[in-house]
Amino acid sequence: MTAKKRVGVLISGRGSNLQALIDASQAPDYPAELVLMISNVLGAKGLDRAAEADIRTCVIDHKNFGSREDFEAEMETALNEASVELLCNAGFMRILTEGFVTHWLNRHINIHPSLLPAFKGLHTHKRVLDTGAKITGCTVHFVRAAMDDGPIVVQAAVTVSPDDTEDSLAARVLEAEYKLYPHALKLVAAGEVRVEGEHVVGMTPEAGQTVLFSPPLPDTL
Repeated sequence: MTAKKRVGVLISGRGSNLQALIDASQAPDYPAELVLMISNVLGAKGLDRAAEADIRTCVIDHKNFGSREDFEAEMETALNEASVELLCNAGFMRILTEGFVTHWLNRHINIHPSLLPAFKGLHTHKRVLDTGAKITGCTVHFVRAAMDDGPIVVQAAVTVSPDDTEDSLAARVLEAEYKLYPHALKLVAAGEVRVEGEHVVGMTPEAGQTVLFSPPLPDTL
């Protein structure tokens, strides 16, 4: 069996997507092993999740550094010491410098709660509802210097209900994230996808999974 890729995870909060990655990585045939979790926030819930799974943890508080470059240098030291090969953001609320992004180019993925390139940034679900969009979702992409930008690995579509609130929509999108992120990491770690010209190639959709209508079409059409 091919050696599992060594994965580091960056978090700032509760780490619910971290938990999804932890759960998936328990499978013997999963091609990735979580070896380090870095939080920039002391007391983040994700630290407990990692500790319970016997994953090495490290708190590097960005407020203790005079520049983003100094903060990221400390992260690089920790990642290098753990021999990390792939990096995942799981609710990491810091903008990374171009230098850091370039060093991890095409080895660093992020999940965002919209169908990118639509609704980049914060307050995603409110903006979806404000525009009257009927379909939203989530996206895993390779990280680039621009926020929520980069080659798209996988996406999941989620329908928007007429009675949705920000909370109800966020909850359904998050459930999709829990399935999508482990799937994306598996594809990347196993080498089943690759980046060519700022596009991800490798996997193709299965037949019968090509169209989602919201509201649904009547059976008579």
